[in-house]
Amino acid sequence: MKLVKTIEEMRAFRKATRKNGKRFGLVPTMGALHEGHLSLVRAAREKSDIVAVSIFVNPTQFGPQEDFAKYPRNLESDCALLQREHVDVVFAPSVEDMYSAGAVTWVTVEGMSDRLCGRSRLGHFRGVTTVVSKLFHIIEPDSAFFGQKDAAQVAIIRRMVRDLKMPVSVEVCPIIRESDGLALSSRNAYLNPEERKSALVLYRSLRRAQELFDRGEHDSAKLIAAGKQEFTKEPTARLDYLDIVDPDSLESLRVISKRALIAVAAYVGNTRLIDNIVVNPEP
Repeated sequence: MKLVKTIEEMRAFRKATRKNGKRFGLVPTMGALHEGHLSLVRAAREKSDIVAVSIFVNPTQFGPQEDFAKYPRNLESDCALLQREHVDVVFAPSVEDMYSAGAVTWVTVEGMSDRLCGRSRLGHFRGVTTVVSKLFHIIEPDSAFFGQKDAAQVAIIRRMVRDLKMPVSVEVCPIIRESDGLALSSRNAYLNPEERKSALVLYRSLRRAQELFDRGEHDSAKLIAAGKQEFTKEPTARLDYLDIVDPDSLESLRVISKRALIAVAAYVGNTRLIDNIVVNPEP
């Protein structure tokens, strides 16, 4: 496995691989890798000849009061995990390399970037789309692999790829959960044992809405109310949003008449977590 830390090195590696026509897969990450990330790596390995993983804690997707400074970073242990997964190259650039001094250019998906997490994390999705477009431009992957847990991010990146005619296939892989249902997240490391128990309310709220949906209720307001009811039983968790949206446009749905995304975000202690499920009235 090769570790490269500059854009020039990464481009040289990609240029060398292009000569033999092999399919190149990319897994973009911010490090602090867990089994969810590794499931993306395995999916990339199945569908690609060469697999790259980027590790970059992107400052532009963090707000001024968010956890950029304390976000877990351990490149050595991350690389050890990736070596065992037979990753070909790890791209771990510096902030200075990715963002030139005085840079003023942004990539924004208008409208969609203000929905779900974009409502409470102003500028978050602008930071995501800007850095992902940079990674696509530098690495030029044939396919990029993302997790369903970041469903809003996936929808926005897909729209960016479509609008900008980027020659990248966006592949989405299932959420990986703990045995009790908690979605794997690098931020789970922030939770103390009591908060870890409280964090299960996110998945319970989604399951409560899904159970009502499965019994025939398709009115979004009633499903959302049922999900929110779970949060009244967990006073240590503070709900940010619970919404039902079109999974492609992220527009809210009043009635579920087609495939829909039920998405939730909440604070458990000082840690913000997200989760989602997809429901479909079609058999």
